[in-house]
Amino acid sequence: MSAHCQLTGTGPGFGNRISHSHRRSPRRFDPNVQRKRYWLPSEGRYVRLRLSAQGIKTVDRIGIEAAVARIRARGVKV
Repeated sequence: MSAHCQLTGTGPGFGNRISHSHRRSPRRFDPNVQRKRYWLPSEGRYVRLRLSAQGIKTVDRIGIEAAVARIRARGVKV
């Protein structure tokens, strides 16, 4: 699970690379996944998450406690 966001579940998309002569070959669209470290006050520790850019914005909006609750509800270990 290299290119997956732990919060949103966003994974790679697939399509075709199209050359100038319009020949098609397979390609992969990877999401912008980054490793971020957040302080989790309820547990008194840092958690390191693999989040897409959209996932980082979601954490900023809803807070780290709610985000970790959503991640755990999806069955991902934090």
